[in-house]
Amino acid sequence: MAHIRLGLIGDNIATSRAPELHQVCGRLSGLAVTYDLLVPRDLNLDFDGAFDRAQKEGYRGLNITYPYKETVVGQLTVDDASIKAISACNTVVFERPRPRGANTDYTGFTVAYRRSYGTASPGVVAMAGSGGVGKAVAFALTQLGAKALHLFDIERAKSERLKQALAGIFPAIAVRIATSIEEACDGADGLINCTPLGMECIGGTAFPPGMLTRKCWAFDAVYTPIETEFIRDARGAGVEVMTGYELYFFQGVDAFRIFTGFDVDAAALRKALQPPKHKR
Repeated sequence: MAHIRLGLIGDNIATSRAPELHQVCGRLSGLAVTYDLLVPRDLNLDFDGAFDRAQKEGYRGLNITYPYKETVVGQLTVDDASIKAISACNTVVFERPRPRGANTDYTGFTVAYRRSYGTASPGVVAMAGSGGVGKAVAFALTQLGAKALHLFDIERAKSERLKQALAGIFPAIAVRIATSIEEACDGADGLINCTPLGMECIGGTAFPPGMLTRKCWAFDAVYTPIETEFIRDARGAGVEVMTGYELYFFQGVDAFRIFTGFDVDAAALRKALQPPKHKR
């Protein structure tokens, strides 16, 4: 049986379910997969040191998560024009002469949205967070036919850069940079959290409950825990939700294919993983 060594680099990943997903994908594909959690500070390394160590130790590939999705790009060959514009990668395959980068947040969100909402347009979307995952989701929303994006980030420069990047690939999309989350939510149909708020050991929510009135749908990129404060508030307000588990699931399917060349049956994988069930 072929052996594939994979890993995840990030700062707050102790409860990540990525090892489980990739190991189950391996079993379904007849591969022996090991998947390690690599926290730079725990290794007494910075990000570059952890990345170089994984390459030297024979890892086939890595997933990259917060806060390194943008940091890693300078070390990669990126072929896809949209991903170059996103300038953030969450999937790396070690090849020569340089590692190759992809963004399965981008592709995974597109599939997850269509599985949840069919051909419905996202409408006008308010998005909190314009960092690595925010950029990927914003590009996906544009391809899905969003009417407009309202961006808010406490670091306004991130939203400015995202607006500029979108304009280079999708010049017709209307993008507004909000000065507050309240302003971003004004007139929005959908709400998206792409900040770390809600994660294990962080908690909180980017959207005060009052912002959920008369919204149609909500998505939280956080998946540990699956039932974040934002998701609970949205359910309580009668908003249709898509949890971060859906992005975790479909970006993982795409990443495993990039790592190994194997297409995993999504239905079989979902059954094997058996995530917590919540009604929308």
